[in-house]
Amino acid sequence: MNNLTPQEMELSSLIIKTLNLSTEPHNIDPESPLYGGELGLDSIDILEISMVVSKKYGVTIANDSENKMEIFSCLRNLSTYIESHQVI
Repeated sequence: MNNLTPQEMELSSLIIKTLNLSTEPHNIDPESPLYGGELGLDSIDILEISMVVSKKYGVTIANDSENKMEIFSCLRNLSTYIESHQVI
């Protein structure tokens, strides 16, 4: 079992639900690559995640963002980005 923060666990659950993945939230390694990693996500999956993150958290990640690859490099980076850019 990975050491997911509560925010990472919530985000992991959201990704699994959005993409209809056959795994449990606690099975996602927070530092494993999202794109092309063990989850097998592709660019369309990343786009779907981006849209659901925008809808749920109000955080927009521009498609042409210079640091988009870094943001989506792993669950932990995505979670940190959301936490630091979310308007409460």
